[in-house]
Amino acid sequence: MQTVILCGGRGTRLREETEFRPKPMVEIAGRPILWHIMKYYACFGYQDFILAVGYRGDMIRDYFLNYKYRNNDFTIDLGTGDIRVHARDLPDEAWRVTIVETGQDAMTGCRLKRVARYIDTDDFMMTYGDGLSDIPIDRLVAFHQQHGRLGTLSGVLAPSRFGELTIDGSRVVAFSEKPRETARYVCGGFFVFKRAFLDLLEDDPACVLEKAPLEDLAASGELMVYLHKGYWQSMDTYRDYLHLNQMWADHDRPWALWEQQKKQAGNEPSSA
Repeated sequence: MQTVILCGGRGTRLREETEFRPKPMVEIAGRPILWHIMKYYACFGYQDFILAVGYRGDMIRDYFLNYKYRNNDFTIDLGTGDIRVHARDLPDEAWRVTIVETGQDAMTGCRLKRVARYIDTDDFMMTYGDGLSDIPIDRLVAFHQQHGRLGTLSGVLAPSRFGELTIDGSRVVAFSEKPRETARYVCGGFFVFKRAFLDLLEDDPACVLEKAPLEDLAASGELMVYLHKGYWQSMDTYRDYLHLNQMWADHDRPWALWEQQKKQAGNEPSSA
């Protein structure tokens, strides 16, 4: 199953970091938050990514075109152009990354529509390029496949500045961009959609995923919610940026599942 990550927004509320780079390239502990998100999906075996870029998208292209050189020592012979990579103690990501230009000013629904031609699976996942969580992706996907509706989003407990969900059991009754003070669960991204959902989107820069597309999907009974009471945090402001980096420094990294997996693998007894 493919995972679409929206990477094209300007991130104006994080201007201290995004004036010169796209928000997904803002770093946590020396790695772009985009890397952290992709690393998390890969822990569940999902390694086929489609990145919808826009604002300063060349920085994302450059990062992946030069990925192995950015993350390893290497020797280059300037006479011949030969490059020898000296692998360090870093995993060799087996990611397949498709980078799609979706426009400088396109909104979220339009960006998703513009990557549709690269989605070749009946179901696909989508998330934003600025949110971290410990949502169990395997359970999220299983939930989506069991209920059979067009869409699933993750409902997370978070500050009320995010879009409010009105919920009936596991069904989203209404999706409202403007929350009320009584909001409890909000949309945390980490979506799963059937490919047919793409037909409801418009190739119009003004198409906002969180407005008519999701609101209409909820009204028709085709949008379900996977409730997650665990960790979730978006990098929405400079304060969030500082907070996430401090969490990493304090070894409080609930999204870093790959570290837990590596530790568990190191504790497994040898079969020899």
